Amino acid sequence: MFFKLKRTPLNEPEETERSIALDGRRVDYKLVRRRGRRGVGLKIDGTGMTVAASLTTPIGSIEDLIGKNANWVLKKLGEWSHRRIEPQRWETGATISFMGETLTLMIDAGVSRAHVEQSLGHLFVRVREGDAASVEKTVVAWFKRQALPHLAQRAFFFAKLHGLTPPRVYLSSANSRWGSCNSRREVRFSWRLIKARPALIDYVVCHELAHLRHMDHSPAFWQEVERMCPDYRALKAELDVNDHRFRAF
Repeated sequence: MFFKLKRTPLNEPEETERSIALDGRRVDYKLVRRRGRRGVGLKIDGTGMTVAASLTTPIGSIEDLIGKNANWVLKKLGEWSHRRIEPQRWETGATISFMGETLTLMIDAGVSRAHVEQSLGHLFVRVREGDAASVEKTVVAWFKRQALPHLAQRAFFFAKLHGLTPPRVYLSSANSRWGSCNSRREVRFSWRLIKARPALIDYVVCHELAHLRHMDHSPAFWQEVERMCPDYRALKAELDVNDHRFRAF
C-alpha cells in the first residue's frame, strides 16, 4: 500500500492518492479530507473511486469501511471500467463534442486576442499561449457562452408549452449532476450539458421543469416528465450510458 500527499492550503480540502488491496486486487482511490465533514462517503464514477472523510478520521477506520463494502466497490468499478473518462487532449487534431456533433480542434497560438469559432466540423481556437491550460480555459469559456442562451431558450419554450411560469436559469459547473431546481423557481444546468445532442438536452430541461410542480422524484413527478417528454425513458437511458463522454473537462 502506498500514498502520495497533495499539499494544499489550510482552507482547501486535503487530497491524498492511496491504494488498498480488495480480494487480491489493488484498488487506487483518492482520499479527500474536509474540515467539518461527518462520516465517510464512497463515490465511484468514470474517474475511479473517491473517498470523502473528515480531517480527523483515522485511515484505519476509512479502510475498514472500504473493506466492508469490497463487493460493492469491485462491482461498481467493473461497471465503470468501460466508461472510463478519458482526459481531453488540447491540441490540433483532437476531437471534442458539442451539441452531439464531433468537432476537430484547430489551435492557432500567438495571437493577441483569444477567439473561438465553429465551422465545417471544426472548432478553431486562437489563443495567446498554445499550452493546454490556455486552450482549455478559452474553449470552456466559449462552451459556457453557447450553453446559457440555448438552455434558457429551451427552458422558456417548454415552460410556456406546458403552462409553467418560465424559471430563472443559471449555469453551474457541476460534474456529477446535469441540473437542479429549487423552491425559488431557480433552475441550474451544468454547462457541460451543451456537449450532448439536442434531444438529450431537452430531456434534462423537462426533468428540471417537472420539479417546479413536484419537488421530489415521486410517481407524480415522473408522470409530469413523461407528459413533457414522452420519450424520456429512452433518452434517460442514453444519457446514463454516454454521460462519461461529456465529463472529460
